[in-house]
Parts: sequence; structure tokens; C-alpha cells
Amino acid sequence: MLQYETQYPVPEADPNEVIVKNEYAGVNFIDTYYRSGLYKRELPFILGQEGGGTIAAVSEEAANAGFKVGDRVAYMEFGSYAAYTAVPLSKIISVPDGISMETALACMTQGLTAHYLTTSAHADLVKAGEWCLIHSVGSGTCQWAAQMAKLRGFKVIGTCSNGKKAIAESLGLDELIVLNEFAEKSYSDYGSVDVVGRVMEITGKQGVKCVIDGVGKAAADISVKCLALRGIWISFGNASGAVPPFSILNLVGKSAYLTRPKLGDYISTHEELMERVTDVFDWVKEGKLKVFVDQIFPLEKAIDCHNYLESGKSRGKLLLKVE
Repeated sequence: MLQYETQYPVPEADPNEVIVKNEYAGVNFIDTYYRSGLYKRELPFILGQEGGGTIAAVSEEAANAGFKVGDRVAYMEFGSYAAYTAVPLSKIISVPDGISMETALACMTQGLTAHYLTTSAHADLVKAGEWCLIHSVGSGTCQWAAQMAKLRGFKVIGTCSNGKKAIAESLGLDELIVLNEFAEKSYSDYGSVDVVGRVMEITGKQGVKCVIDGVGKAAADISVKCLALRGIWISFGNASGAVPPFSILNLVGKSAYLTRPKLGDYISTHEELMERVTDVFDWVKEGKLKVFVDQIFPLEKAIDCHNYLESGKSRGKLLLKVE
């Protein structure tokens, strides 16, 4: 059960840590997985895995590394749904001038997830000029992924609900498939349009070399059927529920590939984290990426924020404001 507490001790900085006074915590689908128990953690725990604000205290090691009280920072570390969070130096990112804290938080989990999905997770099985299908481009991470895929030179087909059509159309996609009956609904009906038929029509019956799928259960069968010969299905999320077990023989018809990646394995070193962050921040500053912050909820309304996210109605990044 998720509950809000008003009295909680301020953590102390261990070696190689800083204490961040949070302005915002970012909200992501993975938070709902931990809250529901789909992903397990020892109870009790503070929810959230990204936040941003100013440094309130530094360890000796952090001071020697150049960090000081008052620095604007963002981070990816558990326990961000709180006024203060202890953050390892390896997870701290300085927020550059010209980037608001709201934008910086949008760049964290969602922006970095989109970065590894479009640069690394496909194992170079899709090349510039080839087709990529990205589900749910009107929401969160896949808004970023659609834009980054275009920056990579891929030809992009997106799917979205009718209620998010305007956002999706602003992303510069090559083709958009609108799920007319999906507007303002949860991920319960992904069959309102013949997505497979439209993809085959667009691609000259060849299919796509890559599917980026954060929808999960409702889109799984569609994703496999849309693949081209030796294409790859990147199943990275469970927005409609976890993909149920299926026979590996489902992939044999096209010698298809499947991966179920997670962000942590693609920012496993501080150097890799900073490479991805630098790309994303630079693209934002250069105007190559549009950032969509949908709503900001007060921290005490975190469950309302989760309900809104799980309803399928969100149109961009969701944040919790920490007073």
C-alpha cells in the first residue's frame, strides 16, 4: 500500500554520497510495478527512482569531486518520493544552464530509456533508412523514442490513441496509425485498427526491422506479426500488463529476435550514463527534441498520479512536486 508520511528522518551522506533536497520526483510506469508488487522490493521502502533539486549536504569525497551545497542536480536512484534523498556520486548529474529542473527530470528515466532503445537495444539490426514501429508514441518514453529514432535516420511508424493524435503528429513521424477506439481508455483494446495490415501496406509487405514496445500484453502478438525477416522485437514495458509466456516457436517464421532490456544495464558505468545524458541534454538545448511535461501533482497526491498514468491518459512526463 502506498501511503504519505509527514515525519521522516533526513538521511546523512555516507562516503561517496550527496544529500539532495528534492524539488521534483519523476513518475514512471516502473513505479507502478514496484507499488503493485509486480517487481519485488523488501518492504517498507520509499518509492521513486529519479529526482532533482539542489544539493543540501556533501560527503568529503563528493566535495573533492567538485560538488557543493546549492548545486542543481538530477539523479536516478531509489527513494525520490521524499523531501531528501541520499544519492551516490555515480548517479548524480549536474543540470546545465538553460535546462529547467522539470525538463531535466523528463530527460532522466524516460529520455535515457528512449536513448538506449534507439541506439543500443536493437543490436544494430535496424539501419538508417529502414522501418521501425514504435507503439504508443503519444505518451511518455515513446514520444522521446520516436524523435530519437528519426535522429538516427530510421523511418518511423507510430501508433497512438485518437486522444493523443495531435501530440503524435508533432513528432515528425513518417507514418501514424491512430487507434480510433483507444481514445481516453486504458490499454484494453489494441485491436480497434488492423495495425499489422497497415504496417504491411506501408512497408510493401516486408514488415519492420524493429518494434519498440512499451505496451506489453495488449500489443505483443501485433509486435511479432509486424516484424520483417530477422527483425527484433524490443519489449521494454508492461503498460497494459506483462507479456504472458509464449512459445519461442512464434519467432521461427521470420527468424526473429526478442529482447527484454532494462535501463540499468545500459547505464552500468558512470561513463556510459554521462554519454547518454550528454546526448539527450544537447539535443534538447539544440531544439532537436520536444519535451512534453503533462502534469505536476503534489507529492501527497502520488496515488492520484499513478492512477492517471495507469489510465492511459497521460500525454507526457508526470512529476511530483516536493514542497
